[in-house]
This record gives sequence, C-alpha cells and structure tokens, in this order.
Amino acid sequence: MSGPPPAVAAVRSAVRRCLVPLPADTTVLVACSGGADSLALAGATAFEAPRLGLRAGAVTVDHGLQEGSAERAGKVAATLTGLGLEPVVVRTVEVTGPGGPEGAARTARHTVLAEEIAARSPAVALLGHTLDDQAETVLLGLARGSGARSLAGMAPRNGPLLRPMLDLDRGTVRAACGLMGLEPWEDPHNEDPRFARSRVRHESLPTLERTLGPGVTAALARTAALLRADAEALDVLAADLHAEAEADGGGLRAAVLAEAPEALRTRVLRRTAIDAGCPAGALTARHVREVDRLVVDWRGQSHIDLPGGVRARRVAGLIRFDR
Repeated sequence: MSGPPPAVAAVRSAVRRCLVPLPADTTVLVACSGGADSLALAGATAFEAPRLGLRAGAVTVDHGLQEGSAERAGKVAATLTGLGLEPVVVRTVEVTGPGGPEGAARTARHTVLAEEIAARSPAVALLGHTLDDQAETVLLGLARGSGARSLAGMAPRNGPLLRPMLDLDRGTVRAACGLMGLEPWEDPHNEDPRFARSRVRHESLPTLERTLGPGVTAALARTAALLRADAEALDVLAADLHAEAEADGGGLRAAVLAEAPEALRTRVLRRTAIDAGCPAGALTARHVREVDRLVVDWRGQSHIDLPGGVRARRVAGLIRFDR
C-alpha cells in the first residue's frame, strides 16, 4: 500500500517531530488564517495528533480589516471542524496600537493565542511559518539593522509557540494543502505592495534569486539558524550582565555596563527598552547606539526618545527608561 504524496508526507513528518516530545495531556492549537500554509498545518495536525494521543484544536482570528472577514472566519472554522479538530475557536480582535497594521495585527493574534493557551494549560500553539517566511524575516531584519538577534529570524519554539514547518519551503507546503483537498483563502494583503513583507516576498527575494542564483532563500534560512545559536549564547551572558547592573529601585548602573563588551551591553539596553514599552520591530540599531552613548560617551546629553513613547536618560549614574 502506497503512502501519501511526498509533499503531504513532508508536512506530516515535520508536525510529528514537533508533537512527539509533548506530554500526553497537552492541548495542541493550530493558529489558522485559512491560508494554504496554515491549512496544510491544520490538516497534518489533525492526522498526526490523534495517533500520538494528543488533543488538537484550532484558533482563527478575525482582524476585521476587510469586508466579509467575519464570514470568512466562519468558513475557516467550518473547514477546521471538518478536519476533526476540537475545539475550534473564532476570536474577533481590534487592530490598533504601534507597529503599523502588520505589527498591530500580529500583536493582536499573539494576544489571542496567549489567552487560549492559558485557558487550556498545558497547551501549545502551532504556527504555519515556512522556510520562505524565515528568509523574508531575515531580510526585513537586515533592512532594519537591528543586529544578530533580528537576523536570527523566528525560533522553532518560543515558549508555547511552535513552528513545525520552518525547514519546509512554501511550494512544498502549498502543494500539500492542495493534495489534502483543502481550499485556501489568499489574503489580499499578502499581495499588497504597501506592506514591507509583501514587497520582500514578491520583489526582493525573486530579484536576489535571479541575481545570485537559486538557493538564496534556503541560504538565508540557514544563516538565521546559525545566528540564532550565537544569539542565544550571548543572551544568556547578557541576562547575567543585566542582573549585575540592575539597581535597587530600578535603572541600570552605567558604570557596570561600561565595563562589559559592547555585544552584551547593547543587548541589555535593547531588552530593557523593549520591556519598557518599545515595539521590538521599530527599535533599530541606531536607537540602541544612541542609548549606548549615555553609557560610554556621556557628555551631559539630554534624553533619547525611542519608539513607543519611551524615553531613555542618564540620571545619577543610572540609565532609566520611562514612558
């Protein structure tokens, strides 16, 4: 008896590898937009999870950004239910806040997922990002100049958020979706050149492939994996530095930071700025460099204004971040 088509087998295998380490009482929630990638993920999860004794459901988010979005969310939910996923949750959100429409929508989705995971603990959410999404993320990080952590792209696991398909190219995943008999909905925002990721997907990466030859997308994803390992090691050291520099009552002791290597010092400053309310996607290397001057090139300069209404300043030998 023949097995499934190669594309379907590849997606199922990726999902199975992701699910095998999970405890038996874990609830697995597929984050599904109705696009081909997340539908393929849902189909593979519906097949694999019961065979591992895991309960699998799904979450779809109606962002309310397009006419008929509620109806589409309902159709996606019906498809997910038809796959045998349970529970299937539809959540409506209001997309507001910093980071532009893309960033605000992502924040809203992640808030919903965090709430649904917490309500079913122990639980995880599976995200449908592919190797191509990883390459796009690396290019966007390179354009922002946000350092190695940004170039490290998306992690296969970030707490309860798992990305089983980061090693699979988009073509394979979308072929699997069709072979599973699933009909995806294509978000028109994915084709809209107003959005940076759309421009990278349809203009920048194809240009690089034509100019430098095939394999650029995979090479960018490999680079992300290598940089992630380095970044994780540096993050551990930076956490130790943060603990050493933190002052009673808040703030970071500039004298302690000044003695540390730049790679660790700037990590501490960036992480503290984000914790204070700076949107990670808007905080560039230039911002961090200016804050670092408060530590290593202090000449009595005033505050540094950062994204998200955060202000960095040096007061009595302490670096403080305030809204």
